[in-house]
Amino acid sequence: MREDRLALTHVGEHQSDYLNAVTPPVFLNSLHIFEDMDGYLNNGKTGAYVYGRVANPTVHILEEKVAALEQGCTAVAFASGMAATSAAILAVCKAGSHIICMRDVYGPVKGILNGYFIPKMNMTVSYWDGRDLGELEGLIRDETDMILLESPATFVFCAVDIRGVAKIAKEHGIRTYIDNTYCTPIYQKPLTMGIDIVMHTMSKYIGGHSDIIGGILAVKDEELGNVLKGNIRAWFGGIIGPMEAWLAIRGLRTLNLRVERHQQTAMAVAEFLESHPKVTRVFYSGLASHPQAELIGTQQTGHTGLLSFIVKGTAEQAKNLVDSLKVFEIGCSWGGFESLALCPLYAASGEELDFLGLGEEGRSMIRIHCGLEGADVLIEDLKQAFERI
Repeated sequence: MREDRLALTHVGEHQSDYLNAVTPPVFLNSLHIFEDMDGYLNNGKTGAYVYGRVANPTVHILEEKVAALEQGCTAVAFASGMAATSAAILAVCKAGSHIICMRDVYGPVKGILNGYFIPKMNMTVSYWDGRDLGELEGLIRDETDMILLESPATFVFCAVDIRGVAKIAKEHGIRTYIDNTYCTPIYQKPLTMGIDIVMHTMSKYIGGHSDIIGGILAVKDEELGNVLKGNIRAWFGGIIGPMEAWLAIRGLRTLNLRVERHQQTAMAVAEFLESHPKVTRVFYSGLASHPQAELIGTQQTGHTGLLSFIVKGTAEQAKNLVDSLKVFEIGCSWGGFESLALCPLYAASGEELDFLGLGEEGRSMIRIHCGLEGADVLIEDLKQAFERI
């Protein structure tokens, strides 16, 4: 979209404010000063910068860009994706709140729900498979304040009916949150489908170079945005650093070009894996064989570089395959320039495997991120690794 390209390159930037430099500077100062006391006393009305824990000019440029990309009114940047997620929960929920959480969300999100919000704030959490809207409605209680989503979600890349969930939530006065990191704002815009809060982990595609940690929330509700920025972030002090914000801005410059290449490469790799005799199943949102392909086509305009597959064999064989890869490196993150591989459930408990609906074959799952080395290079690397098992 034309608007996306302009947001990536120009939105939020006012060169005349910084000596007509084509690239905005990194504002490393912690403090902003005023010409007189009236200016200081009225900063809340004028929106003037005061202190780096509350707001920063470089961070603000990043926030304007992401708000525009997600078609929201406000974006709020944090020091990590988990800081952003925690802020969203704190902004919406209270002691005693009930949360409905999609089963396949990022593991540490379930960790903080089970390890902090339940025991420390007396909250309750119901886990939902992400597919059955009737089941979702059955989980709603009077005290339900939030629904947490990720779509498509690793490890099996199931998609959520975003519009369907948003409609149900609004009928019950419940706030919705979605992790949109996989699709990026280029390929999916949940705010336009009725979601209240969209989160991105910026160490992934927004950063794109595996050199920053950061998270960002985008909203359409101005009041909610003010709570997230002026209360939760300012009070808890979770703002992203200006250098990391500047690197995220740099990453955004090429986001649309990079995700297109990631998609092209991942599609070729997924099709290669789907036809390989040593592969049982391939999970990629771009494949025509995906059981939710029709739904995905109504809410995503593209796909990126992350996928997983199950090796036809033992967990040890899957582990050996990963160890045999030469171009793919072993690492748990994704979204950067480099290709990565991991057996994410190799050491998982039987309870966790059952919780994810995979059973024992989940131990033989390999998740890969297809970087920018090219499909031919990655397929050749996979071929030689398969020959070793």
